[in-house]
Amino acid sequence: MVHEIIINPKLIHRFMSKVEETNNCWIWNACKNKLGYGLFSVNRKSTPAHRISFLIFKGVIPINLELDHLCRNPSCVNPEHLEAVTHTENNRRGVGWSGLKARQTHCKYGHELSGNNLRIKIVNNKKHRQCRICHRRWQKERILRIKEREFGSC
Repeated sequence: MVHEIIINPKLIHRFMSKVEETNNCWIWNACKNKLGYGLFSVNRKSTPAHRISFLIFKGVIPINLELDHLCRNPSCVNPEHLEAVTHTENNRRGVGWSGLKARQTHCKYGHELSGNNLRIKIVNNKKHRQCRICHRRWQKERILRIKEREFGSC
C-alpha cells in the first residue's frame, strides 16, 4: 500500500501544504478519520497521513511494524514523533485497556504486582498478571461457597 508510493517534490509539496508546523507537533489540517488520524490521497487511495510522513522523511516502514505516535496526538504527522514498533508494543504504550493494564504496578486492593506476589495466568495463549494474595483469598472464598452449597450453613 504505502510502499508503492513514489516520493517526488510535487507529492511532498502537496503533503506539506496540509500541515501546520507548531513548536512541537505537525498538525494535519485536511481530511481525518473518526479517530482523528489524518488521511492523504495518493494514487486515488486514502492513506494514513502519518504513514506518508514517515515514508517521506524516514523511509520505508519495516514489514510487521506499525507507527506509534510518541506524542499521543493522532493528528500529528511530525516524523520525529513517529516510531516503528510491533503491534504489541504499540498497544502496551497506548492509553487503552491493554496499555493501562501493562503499566499497572498494583492490584485494585493495593498489593504490588511484582516478585513473589506476581502470578502469570495463561488463557488462550495470552499472559495475564494476577495478584497472588488476592488469588489465594478468592480461592479460599470459592472453597467456602462450594462447601456451603454442598453441606449448607450450620
